[in-house]
Amino acid sequence: MTRTTSQRSRQWTGPAVFSFGFRPFFLFGAVWAAMAMLVWVFMLTGAVALPTLFDPVSWHAHEFLFGYLGAIIAGFLLTAVPNWTGRLPVVGWQLAALLTLWVAGRVAIASSAILPLGLAAGIDLAFPIALAGVLLREIIAGKNWRNLVVLFLLLAFALANLLFHIDATQGKSAAHGIGLRCGVAAVLMMISVIGGRVIPSFTRNWLVRQKSDRLPVPPMQRFDRAALLLTGLALGFWVVAPDHVATGFGLLGIGVLHGLRLLRWQGLQSLSEPLLWILHIGYAFVPLGAVLAGAAVLWPDVVPAIAAQHLWMAGAFGVMTMAMMTRATLGHTGQSLHAGRGTVFIYLSLIGSITARIAAAIWVGSAMAFYVVSGVLWISAFLGFAVIYGPCLMKPKPVPA
Repeated sequence: MTRTTSQRSRQWTGPAVFSFGFRPFFLFGAVWAAMAMLVWVFMLTGAVALPTLFDPVSWHAHEFLFGYLGAIIAGFLLTAVPNWTGRLPVVGWQLAALLTLWVAGRVAIASSAILPLGLAAGIDLAFPIALAGVLLREIIAGKNWRNLVVLFLLLAFALANLLFHIDATQGKSAAHGIGLRCGVAAVLMMISVIGGRVIPSFTRNWLVRQKSDRLPVPPMQRFDRAALLLTGLALGFWVVAPDHVATGFGLLGIGVLHGLRLLRWQGLQSLSEPLLWILHIGYAFVPLGAVLAGAAVLWPDVVPAIAAQHLWMAGAFGVMTMAMMTRATLGHTGQSLHAGRGTVFIYLSLIGSITARIAAAIWVGSAMAFYVVSGVLWISAFLGFAVIYGPCLMKPKPVPA
């Protein structure tokens, strides 16, 4: 008789790292974020050259957007979907197989120049397609239709990866192509939807315990739904017509809308709890990036587009994922939901890295120095996560006495 996911979860006695989706993907994703940045810094100095079809900038962008982020999205969804569906998580060798596909994708991309044309893309795309299949199975089994939107965004993310590969195989700079913009847009929508649910909820729960009388508005009100609709439209224009004046004004508009969303969540009331303020800071990069991206379209000689791109990718994506990784790891491994000094160091290192990278786009004459500072701080943040949280991710959750 075929065992259900629930039965497999209860009977799993193998390595604890494969007992829940967040464990392997958060750990390996963090290590890869640090390793890929180290390789990128060496590539900038000319000390390292990978046998990849991608130009160095495109490899760097791909391995953050589809490599690191792909792992963290997988870890988050494989943990969240069981909560949404009421089913127990995907575990054991099935989870190990998904991780193996992800690792194979990293190796294939790094060595794509010595592989048959198209093979690296096929290996890389196998992971998001397999992940989508697993999540679709769980959503159908749990009849949780309202979260199909997240699956659609994951499929858009996989399509973006395919477009990125097509640009690269055609000899184009994929880091400036439609595949990258589509991937960025898909992740921005994920953050807008999921962040719009969890940030006000987590903040409200904490403020209620503090007996505060200033609480966030409940998530997903009419204003939020309108903001999400307009965000999808504006990002769609940005994907297909990134230089059009309408795109510029649309991005400025959604920047204002997401800034208003953030203000409604009472982030200033949570400054004494790092696990909360890091979520608000991470989300703040969504409107900041939108405003800067819109300004870069309208005034390209004044505002560098690369600065806006890094506000979104390193800022919104990097900080929001780190915020969720630390919080989810603490909560799902039986730890206290409180950020210690090590976690605060991780957060501040990451924010410092982003600040240095934006500075490199503004003060071009000192760009290389800022690149190095940014890279060192980024590596410190993600290696810090691996060192501080790795033991929790690899050990079984303590059994209550």
